[in-house]
Amino acid sequence: QVQLVESGGGLVQAGDSLRLSCAASGRTFSDYNMGWFRQAPGKEREFVATISWGGDSTYYADFVKGRFTISRDNAKNTVYLQMDSLKPEDTAVYYCAASEVRSSIVVLITSAEEYDYWGQGTQVTVSS
Repeated sequence: QVQLVESGGGLVQAGDSLRLSCAASGRTFSDYNMGWFRQAPGKEREFVATISWGGDSTYYADFVKGRFTISRDNAKNTVYLQMDSLKPEDTAVYYCAASEVRSSIVVLITSAEEYDYWGQGTQVTVSS
């Protein structure tokens, strides 16, 4: 089992940047592909970005491509989400999630149902 704790959220203005962190504890961090999701009030949880266990493959939702960057430091058991050029529509609770590696083939997971563990979320609010 792995425990995930997000941090770094806050209130910013449109155009600003934030970096979210997600610290993992428990099992070996590199045993997991990691992802970021978000949920805005009244909306379903949606995929934001994912990174493979080794950190060499990433995939993004179209609405964040070119603005957000996911990365990980396996030595620090942490995954990051660098968010630049923030927009009011990025306002949401952001969650990190871990999906246990089940294959030697690199898999980039965008479905929430395929993630095994979730953090408690961190609020990001972008004012116009």
